[in-house]
Amino acid sequence: MTELSLVKTRIQAGIWEGVLSGGLGTGQPPEILVTHQEQAITAVAITADPANPGAWNVKIAIPPDLLSDGVQTFLIWDAETEEKLDSFTVVTGAPLEDDIRGELDLLRAELDMLKRAFRRHCVDTM
Repeated sequence: MTELSLVKTRIQAGIWEGVLSGGLGTGQPPEILVTHQEQAITAVAITADPANPGAWNVKIAIPPDLLSDGVQTFLIWDAETEEKLDSFTVVTGAPLEDDIRGELDLLRAELDMLKRAFRRHCVDTM
């Protein structure tokens, strides 16, 4: 198993796009999980990249019902290892005075990830 790597290419028409590489090399796409406030986003498409063997095109439709005033952070995970591959934020509503709110939202999401990993570790070691 090789480590997965995810590189964002763009966000267009409400769809986050990126290129995923690495994985099992079985011809099957690696499984990823996308979350927003710890809830799974199901509108994820992974297709083989014909121009780049071993790479996959990832498209994540950003659900309009999740967008509201403020900063919304989406996390992209390797479903097998539960490692964070990438994240993206969407800022809507009144302009924010500075970008610190986005950073704070990302830190909160990462803290939630660490709490889950710590709890899982405690259960596994008991």
